[in-house]
Amino acid sequence: MKEMPDNRKLKFHGWVGLGIIGISEILLFAEVSFVKIYFTPLVWSGYIFFIDSLVYRNKGTSLILTRPGEFTLILPLSVGFWLIFEFYNLYIQNWHYVGLPEDLLLRWIGYAWAFATIWPAIIITAEALESWGQLYQGRIKPLKIKRKHLYSSLVFGTFCLIVPLISSAETAKYLAAPVWLGFIFLLDPLNYWMGRKSLFGDLERGNPRTLYSLLLSGLICGLLWEFWNYWAGAKWHYTVPILDYVKIFEMPLLGYLGFPPFAVECYVMYSFTINAFKRKSNA
Repeated sequence: MKEMPDNRKLKFHGWVGLGIIGISEILLFAEVSFVKIYFTPLVWSGYIFFIDSLVYRNKGTSLILTRPGEFTLILPLSVGFWLIFEFYNLYIQNWHYVGLPEDLLLRWIGYAWAFATIWPAIIITAEALESWGQLYQGRIKPLKIKRKHLYSSLVFGTFCLIVPLISSAETAKYLAAPVWLGFIFLLDPLNYWMGRKSLFGDLERGNPRTLYSLLLSGLICGLLWEFWNYWAGAKWHYTVPILDYVKIFEMPLLGYLGFPPFAVECYVMYSFTINAFKRKSNA
């Protein structure tokens, strides 16, 4: 039998990732203290290794194996990006954390490790979906992107990001949706003007594949976030004021609508940072 090409096999770090997830699950139910506290970053680290291996198997390239510099960069960026949303949560007050270690150093290690997995999980999952040949292959009618559309997007994005900050405390609790949309509309026009990765540019070319991959990535990661969070010792709880009694795991049902646009937001924020960095380097 002819040997399968190397890039068609699941790479070693993919098996390591599956092992991390499986062992973490076992040790969690064995009540191992370390795993109970750090269960979320443990399983998400394993997930990232596994999904990256699938990307490499499909494409022969991946974030970890062939773009290690970019992977190293995305980790601190992920922490910084998520702290922006933690800032907004001071106003919308839609989630809080429980079961955290009392020692502040251990607590912040857990925060940093968990937050560092958010953007890689979204980006690599979307890349895996986009590399999967069975996903949507068609094209749409190219959209004619006009300057007025870009300016309108900028204004709307700015409005979305400002309104939770200037609303009353009672009103702000209902304004999570603008937070999950604002950076998309604010930053993607800037990505478009920089002439690099942008969703506006994709739609102008009639190619919605990245957008569809991101939306599905958000749904997949959202379900896994809530599934694994439900069993974790250190976890988050929601205080969403709309239908908060109708839940799947810890998340109120309506909250799942936020994951697909959040994935798009992750991509746009990350693309903006990379685009700006490359633009500066080429200047």
